Amino acid sequence: MNKRLILPIAVLLTASLACSLGGGGTSADSNAKVLFQDDFSDTSSGWDQVDTDTGTTDYADGSYRILVNQTQYDAWANPGQSFDGDVIVEVDATKNGGPDQNDFGVICHYQDVDNYYYFQITSDGNALIGKVTGGEQSMISGSDYEAASAVRQGAATNHIRGECVGNSLTLFVNGEQVLSATDADHTGGDVGLMAGTFDTAGADILFDNFVVSAP
Repeated sequence: MNKRLILPIAVLLTASLACSLGGGGTSADSNAKVLFQDDFSDTSSGWDQVDTDTGTTDYADGSYRILVNQTQYDAWANPGQSFDGDVIVEVDATKNGGPDQNDFGVICHYQDVDNYYYFQITSDGNALIGKVTGGEQSMISGSDYEAASAVRQGAATNHIRGECVGNSLTLFVNGEQVLSATDADHTGGDVGLMAGTFDTAGADILFDNFVVSAP
């Protein structure tokens, strides 16, 4: 399953103010220092709010929704935060509609639209760690998506955890490590959420309990 270049859903709104912490999100590591969290109950907490023919990135009934209405397309959103060092990014993600051949996950060390790392799973049971550097996308956990038995397939909720620690990038799904990679191109920056399509449009993902913590 070969991936295409990532494209933005639109010229996304950039939050100029830091988000206030939203309650409800919990880190999987009780000893970790929580740096930021959002349960999306406050629609003014700073995330992108965009609705176009291509899709939607917006709050939705106590969660955050990314809907992609175009094939071979990825959309993402950021809370307008900045973290200097290593981070662990976690979220609960639920397939709300659309094809199982989709992708969704979390972002770390986001510098701008052309530079960041991402951790993805698909609703048909695959996983990937990748990066965008200078606008060029590459898969750094392998040459393609890899089957991951920890992924709950179909219209299910998965807990996704991406660890960006030093040069190490590690993806956990539902508490199980599924992939790891090493790369040193990006450090610090914002975090985010993403979802996308392959040959069928309509990927519709709901996110909740977003947590960023220090390792």
